[in-house]
Amino acid sequence: MPPRLRPLVFDRLSTAESLARAEAFAARTGRRRTVRDFAPDPVPRALIEQAIAAAGSAPSGANQQPWHFVAVGREDAELRRRLRAAAEDEEREFYTARAPQAWLTALAPLGTDAEKPFLEIAPWLIAVFVQPHGVGPGGEVVKHYYATESVGLATGILITALHDAGLATLTHTPSPMGFLTTLLGRPAHERPFLLLVVGYPAPDAQVPDITRKPLGEIATFLS
Repeated sequence: MPPRLRPLVFDRLSTAESLARAEAFAARTGRRRTVRDFAPDPVPRALIEQAIAAAGSAPSGANQQPWHFVAVGREDAELRRRLRAAAEDEEREFYTARAPQAWLTALAPLGTDAEKPFLEIAPWLIAVFVQPHGVGPGGEVVKHYYATESVGLATGILITALHDAGLATLTHTPSPMGFLTTLLGRPAHERPFLLLVVGYPAPDAQVPDITRKPLGEIATFLS
């Protein structure tokens, strides 16, 4: 059966405009920082919806779109409390027993620890789930191809869209994350990918004094 095709809608820009856009975008994204001190100020649900919609435009293996996003506002205080408690339980185990010393040494300049108050303070949490396989109409297993890579691409777009909308984010990856599946009521064919904390930085927010590798260290041009 031949594929169904339709004309591409694409606005080709002049080289000058393309370069101007690329430079402006690189400057905006270059100011993105991971934030751990959030303000409780509300963020409209519409902003979160549009950012997730942008994430849903990511490329995926065989266009299977193996992702699901669960956005949790601050209205459900009990759920947020339980999410924080479960995350901190895993983090304490990580810092005291699971993590090798080399990992703890690498984390030390960032000032992280097992306490995660931002899970209750920030106005939104977005749990990102990956679907290694789908479920067909008859309950059969439908394999998803490059599921983890696809969700990684979607998450990158999500973080960038939120930053471009003037919001701060924190990628939180307690390990293991099975509590997200349980507390958020997700089906067995999904597994947690990460928990994204979203909001405005606190007025007195501070970030680690770190630098990013320059272009010459992260890219090679062969022509």
